Amino acid sequence: MAYDKFTVLKSSAVPMPIENVDTDQIIPARFLKATERKGFGDNLFRDWRYNTDGSQKKDFVLNNPIYSGKILIGGRNFGSGSSREHAAWAIYDYGFRCVVSSFFADIFKNNSLNIGILPVQVSAVFLDKIFTAIEANPAAELEVNLPEQKITILSTGESESFDINSYKKHNMTNGYDDIDYLQAMKSEIQLFAEKSKY
Repeated sequence: MAYDKFTVLKSSAVPMPIENVDTDQIIPARFLKATERKGFGDNLFRDWRYNTDGSQKKDFVLNNPIYSGKILIGGRNFGSGSSREHAAWAIYDYGFRCVVSSFFADIFKNNSLNIGILPVQVSAVFLDKIFTAIEANPAAELEVNLPEQKITILSTGESESFDINSYKKHNMTNGYDDIDYLQAMKSEIQLFAEKSKY
């Protein structure tokens, strides 16, 4: 399944300065029965967003109307815990296209890259600067430039570079998942197969 191409994302952000957010908090295990990547956004951070009676918890950031955008700013060690892909699905289905943290769990990071979410790992110092900028102005925008591998706080002009695997970068800028990548090389694969017959 192809995803939206990711080149440059300019957006406000939702700040969630909580460390060690694990995948069970992102999407509780009781919501893992579905096999399609749809509807998970409704239950993103379910136990933090809602009371047992289904009413919203007013003090949780996703329920605060002053924050919006396609970028989620998390604390250190975001996405730890089990390897469930559904955590990345829930974040994507909610509408986020980028998650920024000072450290990601490897499996969560790879699951995100596989479905079109860009995990941007920055220094702890720069992460604090992002939180400070959003605290000063909830509508403050960030620019995430994937081709240049740079994230910028537009209100201050401060920026920092980030790393990404070149194969994953290629796929994200083209809107490919792993299967799309192979399909894009179909003619080359067929040519190689023909030559290998002899």
